Amino acid sequence: MSDTDLSSRIRQRREQLGLSQEELAARMGYRSKSSITKLEKGINDLPRAKLEELAAALDTTPAWLMGLVDLPCPPPGFEPLPEMVRVPLVGSIACGTPITAEQNIECYIGVPAAWHADFALTCHGSSMAPTICDGDIVCIRRQPEVEQGEIAAVRIGEEATLKHFHRQGETVMLLADNTAVCPPMVFAGPQLEEIQIEGRAVGFCRGL
Repeated sequence: MSDTDLSSRIRQRREQLGLSQEELAARMGYRSKSSITKLEKGINDLPRAKLEELAAALDTTPAWLMGLVDLPCPPPGFEPLPEMVRVPLVGSIACGTPITAEQNIECYIGVPAAWHADFALTCHGSSMAPTICDGDIVCIRRQPEVEQGEIAAVRIGEEATLKHFHRQGETVMLLADNTAVCPPMVFAGPQLEEIQIEGRAVGFCRGL
């Protein structure tokens, strides 16, 4: 299949769903629509891992985007079953242990493989509402750094908190969506040694 065919199918499916380039970019976690524009013009190559993620964002399958099947989605009344993987759901965290150490794991749960998540956390409280609510299970992709403003799992001592991560020079700010519940958390100087980025939030499950 040519890059042109792939690009046209991406655009076709986005328009079928009534999504703007900005909305699709948001689903993919991109900061602007420019990445989607380049994909639809065939300027950027799409790695296999990103193809699966893009297919999930477009409610279709990699096979359809690649032109291997004719239908972008199952017939009305049917939903595709995404490929799933099991990741550890982390409960309380023992001080000084890796976050996914055996003693920290409550159980294993199934999540979409396209998220490329490494572990999951249960959200407690309403500091990130309405984006993430109390009881939601948030899936995390392990990485030591995140982009400005992304939701990160940040370890502070024996706890992991989910907040928007911002860095300004030598100062780190963890910002909640609901500042009435949780004011900005600011770390500078020696305080930076108290925190550690565990990864980036890549998806969440509600009502399990």
